[in-house]
Amino acid sequence: MVKIEILIKEGKVARINELELPRYINFFENSYKENLEHSTAVMVTYPRWSIISGYYAMHDITKLLLAKNFSLKIELEVHATTIKVLAELIKNAELLRLIEAGYNEFITLANDLATAKKERVKAQYYTGTKFMKEEYGKRASEFISEVVATYVEKINLLLGGKND
Repeated sequence: MVKIEILIKEGKVARINELELPRYINFFENSYKENLEHSTAVMVTYPRWSIISGYYAMHDITKLLLAKNFSLKIELEVHATTIKVLAELIKNAELLRLIEAGYNEFITLANDLATAKKERVKAQYYTGTKFMKEEYGKRASEFISEVVATYVEKINLLLGGKND
């Protein structure tokens, strides 16, 4: 495991001072909830955005936990560093499995975007087929219910036992 002090020396993580802390907490309390709401609101019409928003809900609630419970903020390589810090501070295999699943889903979509960029001149794009929209719809629904909701619930317990 990576030690937090090494990440701080590398500039990937920083300690939050007392004056900044309320602003960070407020931002991430609102941000994760907005992303969670958005992920369910667009699940049928824009399932890929649902997955992306669901992952960002997980990412932001993790950053809320790091700020609120440890006074830490992520500065560089935010996605990978957030997972490293969580792994170091929270010895919970289930949480790590869920955040890594969320991150992998996000990376898959990012790779899809890179491929789509190369293929954008072709007529058949993701939204061009009913089948692919239905497939992403299923994926989004499973991802939100099985990964995102479970993860958010577990982090909320770590934040003080409150489930939103």
